[in-house]
Amino acid sequence: MRVIAYYLPQFHSIPENDTWWGKDFTEWQSVRAAKPLFPGHQQPVEPGELGYYNLLDPIVRERQAQLAREAGIEGFCYWHYWFGGKQLLEQPLQQVLQSGKPDFPFCIAWANESWYAKTWRDDTHAQDRLLIEQTNSEQDDQAHFETILPILRDKRYICVQGKPLMVIYRPLDLPKGKAWVERWQKMAKNAGFNGLFLVGHAAYSKQVNAVLNLGFDAVNIVPLGDAKRDIRSALHHLPDLFRYICGKAPLVYDYSDAMRAFATPIMRRKEVIPTLLPNWDHSPRSGSRAFILNHASPEKFKAHAEAIRHIADSKQNDLVMLKSWNEWSEGNYIEPDKRWGKQYIEILSRLTQQS
Repeated sequence: MRVIAYYLPQFHSIPENDTWWGKDFTEWQSVRAAKPLFPGHQQPVEPGELGYYNLLDPIVRERQAQLAREAGIEGFCYWHYWFGGKQLLEQPLQQVLQSGKPDFPFCIAWANESWYAKTWRDDTHAQDRLLIEQTNSEQDDQAHFETILPILRDKRYICVQGKPLMVIYRPLDLPKGKAWVERWQKMAKNAGFNGLFLVGHAAYSKQVNAVLNLGFDAVNIVPLGDAKRDIRSALHHLPDLFRYICGKAPLVYDYSDAMRAFATPIMRRKEVIPTLLPNWDHSPRSGSRAFILNHASPEKFKAHAEAIRHIADSKQNDLVMLKSWNEWSEGNYIEPDKRWGKQYIEILSRLTQQS
């Protein structure tokens, strides 16, 4: 079981966030400000030994790598933000490249979507607040590829089947997606690679074939969309008044129930990369609009991770994506917190050693 963890590089200030949200904004502000929305709702959460860190601190990045090694994680998959020639939140990975530290494998995932205010913080006017638009054109692709080429050539970069691994967050949003894949594979081969191992991220199981038909090598299913569909389908049968009341409250689903969608038969396809999900609570960002997987715990994560490991062991493709290492404002992290300490890391460590 090769576990690669999505990694959010947001925890440092940038001029754009200073303009949009105020000086020195990071997601830690949303994490600190979170409030419980119903009895038993565990908010706010507090980070454990790493504290409210700044990712421009090399000591923090080194300790993150040490903890990831303890967990048996092979490497980090840094979210990469490119908007028609403009990068955001690139500094942590750039410092990793320049310093050579930590000596820990990595790859990148392009988050190819526009940013709205609702992306980073609860905002009643989010629909009217486009922060930065995602554009994509054939002319832009060459500049984009040349920008990430030093990353792909780093000796620590994760490869699959001899090809650099790259994840695309919204593969079905790519304009002329099949041509995009062909173009990027050609640029990679012209740069001396055997091509790229392209993975499409998908929120619904039904998207798998559509992504593969674009020419992607694999699909990483994170079936939260399937879980939301199930709960909304249940709400549809309620009387109008109750549907209205539920529409003003977060969508709450039991963690263990949701994890059944992460271990369905489609995950056994060789082109599908299953996902480990330790927890999910989007309320620090979304407030009452949030989707929450309630009652997550290390013990329940253990049962989920054992099911995913069994799937990985049963097929040739043993890649597994962990979502996520440090998405604190999505309530989606495996870093130590004050409630559970290192229990998630210790559980994953035992499972990866058994593999």
